Amino acid sequence: MTRTQSTRREFLAKSAAAVGAGAAPYFRTSARAAEPSKNDRPLAAAIGVGGKGSANGRRASRFADVVACCDVDRSHAERFAGHFDGKPKIYHDYRELLDRKDIDVVTIGTPDHWHTAICIAALQAGKDVYCEKPLTLTIDEGKLICRAVEQTGRVFQVGTQQRSEYHAMFLKAIALARSGRLGKRLTATCSIGEAPSGGPFPTADPPPELDWDFWLGQAPKVDYTPQRCHGNFRWWLEYSGGKMTDWGAHHLDIAQWGLGYESSGPVEIEGEGQFPNIPDDFDPVAFFDGREKLPNGYNTATRFQITHTYANGSKMIVRHGPDNGVWFEGEAGRIFVNRRRLTGKPIEDLTDADKEWLDDEVIKLYRGREPGNHMRDFFDCVANRTQPISDVFTHHRTMTACHLSNLALLLKRKLRWDPDREDFVGDDQASALCSRRQREPYAIKG
Repeated sequence: MTRTQSTRREFLAKSAAAVGAGAAPYFRTSARAAEPSKNDRPLAAAIGVGGKGSANGRRASRFADVVACCDVDRSHAERFAGHFDGKPKIYHDYRELLDRKDIDVVTIGTPDHWHTAICIAALQAGKDVYCEKPLTLTIDEGKLICRAVEQTGRVFQVGTQQRSEYHAMFLKAIALARSGRLGKRLTATCSIGEAPSGGPFPTADPPPELDWDFWLGQAPKVDYTPQRCHGNFRWWLEYSGGKMTDWGAHHLDIAQWGLGYESSGPVEIEGEGQFPNIPDDFDPVAFFDGREKLPNGYNTATRFQITHTYANGSKMIVRHGPDNGVWFEGEAGRIFVNRRRLTGKPIEDLTDADKEWLDDEVIKLYRGREPGNHMRDFFDCVANRTQPISDVFTHHRTMTACHLSNLALLLKRKLRWDPDREDFVGDDQASALCSRRQREPYAIKG
């Protein structure tokens, strides 16, 4: 038996325990052997080091030397820097950090409305980029990042770990869905949970360690409210897209890949949803242009169901619940996958030969490599100058589907979408929502 065959068998044996009706323990893939020697390690910096941003920067430190960090909240930066013996230099302005010629790689974990501006600036500064999901605030922002990656040739990884980790259960589900074993015309149902409601909230003076104006960036100038930032920003349309872009960035990615539309998109979108603090006569174009105001409270959809229809008749349903995860269903069977299990009769009926075939298909999906550690995949690609499994181009299509979901809910009507032109069909109001007015001096420089 060759070493390649042996490795594949080992991978199958390790992942098989997670595939079945019961939840399985988390197998942490060791990255020790893949870590570069000290002399070969790139220099990295972390921009935005709150919760997830801090975690990503620390994971990057297994493969690179973290020499700098940046956050508009000084307390975040100091806490992050304190994790390292050779304390990284702290920056307040990401542009000063990007001016450093010695930094090879940056991780970006800011609130969502800052992702695009910093990503583009980092790419243009010659850095390879690992950016947390969801990548964009609008559809047009995704186009700008894709163009920047094409123009600069830098390596870009999005933090959608379901493509790499969780025992490859998501990849197995995708492989089965694409194989035709579930049927020719599929429905993928993504359950992503309810969002909270709250407010109106009182305003206050920002804490001294936080540069509130810089935190707001391109978004409208408003008084400081603690519930607008530090983990709660995703429940405000001004900065994010609620559950649709939070969990949707993960599950819609898996669903579209399984349906075979990871590089395209739907042709029709329609649905209904409930929004807190938004009146019935709300005009989203006027709001994002700054001509209409909303109460000072959470305003992303709390409960919803949206149907995306694709050119071949397949559908993707996005709903608030139950059972966080993704169903793939066709005339020949259905399966369910989430971060704990992969279940369904087509899974139970797999023979040993089927399992071997499925393992091979997973490696093909992962572009000839074995999935495991998401951050390691990024640094492997930094070394060999290829694009990672969570590439910017397919993630842009995922985020487009997420944004289309929110726009259909806000406009309260069926929308027609041309995935080739990446624009709405015969709907000027919807097309106007592909981008937003941006506040100076923080407007994105594409």
